[in-house]
Amino acid sequence: MRAGESAQRNVLAGLAAPIDLVILAGIIPTFVENGRGDPAVIRRILRTNTYRRIAVLVCALAPLLMARQLGAQEALKVPEGLPDWTFNIPDKIQPTAVRVGGIVRAPGSAKEYEWAKVAGTANPPDWFPDEHPPAPRSVTGGAGIRFACGACHLMSGQGHPEAADIAGMPAEYLIRQMAYYKTGARKDDARMGPIANATSDEDVRQAAEYFASLKPAVWVKVIETATPPKTFIATAGRHRQLHPDGGTEPIGRRILEIPEDPFRTEIRDPHSGFIAYVPPGSLARGEALVKGGESGKTVPCAVCHGEGLKGLGEVPRLAGLQPLYVARQLFDIRHGSSAGKAADLMKPVVANLSEDDIIAISSYLGSLPPP
Repeated sequence: MRAGESAQRNVLAGLAAPIDLVILAGIIPTFVENGRGDPAVIRRILRTNTYRRIAVLVCALAPLLMARQLGAQEALKVPEGLPDWTFNIPDKIQPTAVRVGGIVRAPGSAKEYEWAKVAGTANPPDWFPDEHPPAPRSVTGGAGIRFACGACHLMSGQGHPEAADIAGMPAEYLIRQMAYYKTGARKDDARMGPIANATSDEDVRQAAEYFASLKPAVWVKVIETATPPKTFIATAGRHRQLHPDGGTEPIGRRILEIPEDPFRTEIRDPHSGFIAYVPPGSLARGEALVKGGESGKTVPCAVCHGEGLKGLGEVPRLAGLQPLYVARQLFDIRHGSSAGKAADLMKPVVANLSEDDIIAISSYLGSLPPP
């Protein structure tokens, strides 16, 4: 390698480490395509002053970064076994956006945060620290932690539709689920699998005991309707939000969940829940299925999950869980993406359920008061 080329590579490495030699890969081929591929010409480009190289780099960097970001979004796809309505992929056209910045505050909280410091997954905000016992580092985050439990599950443990509501769940159950993620018996290669493998057994135990100590609150309001408000899937949190143009859309065979307040959801306010729109008749049909009313279709859920479906021993509660999350888990168990001893017991339970059955069961469970 010639000295000029070596210097150019060093500049590029310092200015844009994630970009693979943007000038060499992007600009030099242009000269070749235009018939100006003389190595001497290329070397003269590489020896131009630093400011000009930086200007070229900035111009070239923006579209490359945009292309990578779009490519990443395009790579996001619905996992096998799931209907597309269970897994939110942001719409390509975003009619509006929740923009958070500067100092943020949540209603009723004495805390305030600089959003840039708590926006990621490593250091989630704790708006109401007096409402829960002291949390371990695996939940609160801090130095050396990339994914704090409180970022997705919130400090309340109740999370958003893309994450489980684990408030008040048995510690043994939570520890077992993390073990399943570690072995791959329960599949989530994008998030929980890597997190489980990077988390020590002691950190898992501490987090599980913390979330088990929490008391869940009513977190989702279930509404039956054939024509819910028109929505779009936002980039922020991959949540559905009300479309700014207003209007309605057919519910079809779906569960549509939206935040009560998109801004408060974005800042992870544990006092701002969700609304779930479900097809008419879902609650009555779901109740019949859950109680074993349709002979041969499934078995009564209370046999394992206890009276009121509030949990029994190491078996988790179902009452008050996010309908969208419950539906996703039932589809995963039926498809085989969620395995392990407990999931094996569930497979015959879900084997004969149709998509409409799963919608109805999930809707009914979400409508029940948590313990």
